Amino acid sequence: MKTAVEELSPTRVKLTVEVPFDELRPSMDAAYKKVAQQVRVPGFRPGKVPARIIEQRFGRAVVLEETLNDAVPKLYGQAVDEVDVFPVSQPDIEVTKIDDGEQIEFTAEVDIRPNFDVPDYAGVEITVDSAEVSDEDVDAQLDALRQRFATLTGVERAAANGDFVVMDLRAEIDGKNIEEQQASEVSYEVGAGSVLQGLDDALEGMSAGEEKSFKTELVGGENAGEEADVIINVKSVKEKVLPELDDEFAQLASEFDTLDELKTSIREQSRRNKLIDQVVQAREKALDALLDQIDIPLPESALKAEVDARKHNLDHQVAESGLSRDAFFRLYQTTEEERFAEFETNSARAIKVGFVLDKIVKSEELGVSEQELTNFVVRRAMEMGVQPNELAKHLADNDQLTLAMVEIVRDKAKSVLGDAAKVVDTEGNEVDLKAIYTEINGGEVVEEEAAASDSDADAEGKPEA
Repeated sequence: MKTAVEELSPTRVKLTVEVPFDELRPSMDAAYKKVAQQVRVPGFRPGKVPARIIEQRFGRAVVLEETLNDAVPKLYGQAVDEVDVFPVSQPDIEVTKIDDGEQIEFTAEVDIRPNFDVPDYAGVEITVDSAEVSDEDVDAQLDALRQRFATLTGVERAAANGDFVVMDLRAEIDGKNIEEQQASEVSYEVGAGSVLQGLDDALEGMSAGEEKSFKTELVGGENAGEEADVIINVKSVKEKVLPELDDEFAQLASEFDTLDELKTSIREQSRRNKLIDQVVQAREKALDALLDQIDIPLPESALKAEVDARKHNLDHQVAESGLSRDAFFRLYQTTEEERFAEFETNSARAIKVGFVLDKIVKSEELGVSEQELTNFVVRRAMEMGVQPNELAKHLADNDQLTLAMVEIVRDKAKSVLGDAAKVVDTEGNEVDLKAIYTEINGGEVVEEEAAASDSDADAEGKPEA
């Protein structure tokens, strides 16, 4: 087999592949067997029709077509390996010549990862947040814990911001009640920011037993987008009461007997979290510094596929929310145009990140052990709330184990970047990542916690499904 490469652009090539007919023999034998199973010829059992009879009855073209359908995708894969290109899209393949018994020729146009060099990343200077835990940090954690154990107590006064009300809601358009826009015994925190514009303003100052109406745009159902009169009937008003900060609260909210023990535990966990954040920041900022030094042309097909995937996910989220598109974007304090612009920017970065990390994976000869793959599946299963064996089976059945391994080695490449950087915190103190590994995991690189924190921050650089 002989392959020639023509560069159509920095991100697209055309392969011209010439294949001697002898190399088609395995596919041709398979084609005869397949055709023999499909045809019925008197005097022969299914699957036992000789090749010469098949050609006489149905023509050689039938066999050649089946042969090429089987052989060309395999030959394309071999050609890609031979010329060392990295496809990022499905190829446009055309069989351009068939000399029966001699050779065939086909072309394949495909978008590829462009050629680029990765600059030296050793000693890149970056700054991360300090890992110092302040009293304010501990107080904030304690306050969050108190919020979890707060109780609601009924009050004989008008509702204020932060209070909880129980109410009935209904909507009318031109005096006609909208059946699907009714709800009873709804519990709601005043000021929480309802997608129903005007609700919070209407509730403030209302007392139990009072009724009020206000005009607003409906956000769901058949009448989404239409203006309606929404009638509120407040049943009760309750205020949130936080527990006292004392030893009794410590016993209620934790396994500790005293408030001082609880504070010590919170301080230790906060430090651990801040150390992990330093690791994550070091890796991400080292990657950002590297990306700033590289200009990479992006394949249009890959960029379009990434943007389209994000738009599809957004459509699914809107549909699942039950809200109108306007209400959905209002809930997240953005617009459709702003979200689409983010998709363009983030998609371009995600593709560039993948290209760069893959280069580092190759240059550093990074791989994935069986234990690392197991740890990945277990961690991801916990995030998804499924059993690890169920997720492992799903990945295997859908040919996604390779994608999982790509994600693992890309995270390893980020670790390489972070470890190679010169890291200081905002106070000017040098940050030794290896010392952090020792403090947290006895010397092991903080992969699992950092990877989990990393995936929470964003999904960029992940392989595309």
